[in-house]
Amino acid sequence: MNEKPPSTSGLGAPSLIARVIRAIRGEPLSRHEIQNFIQSDVELDAEEKSMLSGVFEVSETQVREVMVPRSQMAVINIEDEFDETLKLIVESGHSRFPVIGEDRDEVLGILLAKDLLRYYGRDEAKDLTIKTLLRPASVIPESKRLNALLKEFRASHNHMAIVVDEYGNVAGLLTIEDVLEEIVGEIDDEHDHEEVEFIKPDDDRDGKECFAVRALTRIEDFNEYFECVLEDEEYDTIGGLVMHKLGRLPSCGENVEFGGFNFVVIKADERRIDVLQVQRING
Repeated sequence: MNEKPPSTSGLGAPSLIARVIRAIRGEPLSRHEIQNFIQSDVELDAEEKSMLSGVFEVSETQVREVMVPRSQMAVINIEDEFDETLKLIVESGHSRFPVIGEDRDEVLGILLAKDLLRYYGRDEAKDLTIKTLLRPASVIPESKRLNALLKEFRASHNHMAIVVDEYGNVAGLLTIEDVLEEIVGEIDDEHDHEEVEFIKPDDDRDGKECFAVRALTRIEDFNEYFECVLEDEEYDTIGGLVMHKLGRLPSCGENVEFGGFNFVVIKADERRIDVLQVQRING
């Protein structure tokens, strides 16, 4: 009996997988050999090569390498009122939120935006407590492999996991979208296009150039933009570094100088810094 030919797409061209199978049919290849083959001059375009490589890399990548760091987690406090929680949901554009108690190490559960929004404009919202809407949080170690996590996401139908370090402290979080982006590349949504720049020029002050910098700007990105070297061993974001230098969460208008810059808090609430105004001290 003749071997069945590879399936083809509606345009008559062999599918991506069919072309790979056709090319490597014969002696079994190791993972490393397949990776090298994909990156060779085989009949694949750049996007196809990137996606296939992403599939293999997912099995070798640990959660700690791609998670959203603890300092960048958008969280809801269990004591927040309905209106305050709704405001955070709208501003962040996310659909799932860790709900915390006294601090970020006490994750009580996960709140889905759709579970809360169904009460919008209804009388029940007045007496609503977030605790009644919580779903169990999936907790995973930093060392977990992404391919194992993807299987876990599919089996449990959870789309978010809380990442903990070896001491049981919260290190960050990861969503199913984060894992899929490692395979197919960045997945933008409507909110992504509306996000403001992390660093942008602001009005000059006292003849010196100013910049508006979001507190969630990663320190490595700040260093690259300003061609400087701020310490980043313990902190991921510029907001976290500013809080460390002050020793507390600052209020609007407070400032601190370090690394050749003056940082002024221009937007913050009782739990986090949002935007900083930055000037070079000798610039």
